[in-house]
Amino acid sequence: MQPNKKYLIVIGGATAIGKTGVAIHLARELNAPVLSADSRQFYREMSIGTAKPTPEEQAAAQHYFIDFLSVVDPYSVGDFERDALQKLEEIYQQSDCAILAGGSGLFLRAVYEGLDQFPAISDETRELVRQGAHTGGINWLQSELADRDPDYIEQVDRQNPARLRRALEVCIESGQPYSSFLGKKRPARPFTPIFILIERPRPELYARIDKRVDLMIREGLEEEARKLLPFRNEPALRTVGYEEWFAFFDGLIDRETAIAKIKQHSRNYAKRQATWFRKHGDWATFHPDETGAILAFIRKQLGRETSG
Repeated sequence: MQPNKKYLIVIGGATAIGKTGVAIHLARELNAPVLSADSRQFYREMSIGTAKPTPEEQAAAQHYFIDFLSVVDPYSVGDFERDALQKLEEIYQQSDCAILAGGSGLFLRAVYEGLDQFPAISDETRELVRQGAHTGGINWLQSELADRDPDYIEQVDRQNPARLRRALEVCIESGQPYSSFLGKKRPARPFTPIFILIERPRPELYARIDKRVDLMIREGLEEEARKLLPFRNEPALRTVGYEEWFAFFDGLIDRETAIAKIKQHSRNYAKRQATWFRKHGDWATFHPDETGAILAFIRKQLGRETSG
């Protein structure tokens, strides 16, 4: 490792791919802390459905940004960018290396590259968009955004209501297209990122997702979702693994269908994640079982390649 140079090891990959195990192994080998960029693991009340690292796993390596929010706390990707950079500044006082791991690509990118700068959104605008989405659903969001920013509607994931809401809020608040704020120069980062993408063959990943959902059911995901029912309209709970239970509690689907939809929607989400990672970042790709090869690759990047 070059003297005084700082590194951020960025571990990305789809849900259930095996990022946690890889991150902990690297943290122990490199004596580096782990910053979680899984945006749903931030919330204390959401544990089973977000597959948080177990207490034993968290004890095996220093973790940050797990269980530090409540589902009622407003928290944006911009907030995470600010807080993660502040934490890294503290870490780099003592260490030259840290690990950033998660499947939320936008949250990863916010830290290693930075976000485009947008205007602050007023409570009035947030409420206007929230009410419109509540009344008109995703079709309303799509239609409104298409009218205000026809360029961005062609590139955004139209099935992602959070992205649609965010873009529409910016359009309404600023009176300008959301796309007009994109692609401007961002401040340089005080570290060098090393990108590690964890992948598995799709049939293997989908089998792991189904198995993980079955385990969540046995561990009490239904009851966890039931306790969170009063908060169902909070942004944090517009999440696979919870929305399906809410539909079941409403009598819209039966229990077996809810479980089947959680598996299906988790697989769909994993596919969208894989697409995102292919489009963003200069990733070195590994199977999660290749921990030796991952460590050797990182040590080479750090200038600490070992012989033998």
